[in-house]
Amino acid sequence: MDTRSLYTTLPQADRLLHSPAMVAILAQHGHQACLSALRTLLDDARAHIRAHAALPDWAHGDEGWAMQLSRYLDAQQQLALRPVFNLTGTVLHTNLGRAIQAEAAVAAVSAAMRGAVTLEYDLDGAGRGHRDTAISELIRTLTGAEAACVVNNNAAAVLITLSALGAGREVIVSRGELVEIGGAFRMPDVMRQAGCTLAEVGATNRTHLKDYAGAIGAQTALLMKVHTSNYAIQGFTKSVSEAELVPLAREHGIPLVTDLGSGALIDLAAYGLPAEPMPQAMLAAGADIVTFSGDKLLGGPQAGIIAGSKALIDRIQSHPLKRALRCDKLTLAALEATLRLYLQPDLLPQRLPTLRLLTRTAHAIREAAQRLQPVVQAAAGAGFEVKVEDCASQIGSGSLPVDRLPSAALTLTPRDGKGSTLVALSDAWRALPHPVIGRIGDGRLWLDLRCLEDETAFSANFAP
Repeated sequence: MDTRSLYTTLPQADRLLHSPAMVAILAQHGHQACLSALRTLLDDARAHIRAHAALPDWAHGDEGWAMQLSRYLDAQQQLALRPVFNLTGTVLHTNLGRAIQAEAAVAAVSAAMRGAVTLEYDLDGAGRGHRDTAISELIRTLTGAEAACVVNNNAAAVLITLSALGAGREVIVSRGELVEIGGAFRMPDVMRQAGCTLAEVGATNRTHLKDYAGAIGAQTALLMKVHTSNYAIQGFTKSVSEAELVPLAREHGIPLVTDLGSGALIDLAAYGLPAEPMPQAMLAAGADIVTFSGDKLLGGPQAGIIAGSKALIDRIQSHPLKRALRCDKLTLAALEATLRLYLQPDLLPQRLPTLRLLTRTAHAIREAAQRLQPVVQAAAGAGFEVKVEDCASQIGSGSLPVDRLPSAALTLTPRDGKGSTLVALSDAWRALPHPVIGRIGDGRLWLDLRCLEDETAFSANFAP
């Protein structure tokens, strides 16, 4: 058949849409979407004829066109935010969404999405309320702060705090605490954006109280501590704690601001995890403002929480940036539900996914790996050796970077010894209906099972 004849075999879009093969597709996607997609497929078919002097494999009969149309429209509706199996060994993985939300938070968000809520409405007075009120009350209860407010992440919390309390003046920070977090977001840049002048004191590895005292002047607005949760300096070191800085701040009438970042509201050491400073401890030590994340160790949604002196919180709440950085009803619903879990601390390890995953024992994870080894071996095929091996998980998102959690993994080693074979498998498993995300190292694909709780869904993912 010559090229001209091939063009004449292409069906008309209108006729195809009225064919029996299209009934179910039209019901699912609607006439307009189907017509637009069919026109695109017809253009694709013409381009294929020009390039290959042949019809595409799928362009034969109404059923072939219907199947291709269905595939096209399904792909068009595929969400970019897809559930994945996080087997990287990083619990709070920034690229994979950080903290998994508690069921209570999921239910609260669902309810807030489905109808009107009291976002800024006071039921008692039947007038306008403040959207941060519920969060502020919970943070007061949990940390002992006089007041609190919430913005859309901790970087925003630091930015608005500096803008409201230090703009046009100096903020004193130790050189060892001038951190850079993900995305090349550096503390000096935040200071500049907030309109503050950075006053660096001490050295990278050692800063003394006298360094802060010597830097205080008429233009000093704040003393600031930044907890370096995303790196660690070891060896010949010295830093100044909040408790040591409080008397100096009080003597000069200067607020002390602490950026904790990770947001641990409980003593992690009590659960056998590495200790992390808590907002309530910093406030009890005398810090005037503490900022921390909602989606890291706190285990909630992305948010930045600012807690401390009511007078200072009021200044932050009235700053013009607050409206630009405020949280929507979905974030507030999830955060409130998560914080309420902390009011029942005995049940927290079962109800808060972040804590549950961090406290899983290596023994329990190894048992899961042994149960799943045959499933993974069958899925990988004879070209790979699948073994259960010890490994070390990490908390992630800059929290406790040098600490590791004993864990277990399924490792897949290509029998041909080729790295390309390993990469091909990793690529193929990322393309599964429910993508499997592991990590490649030492010539193996590692599937750390710390974050795998639904073994049934994982196994079903490989079913033919």
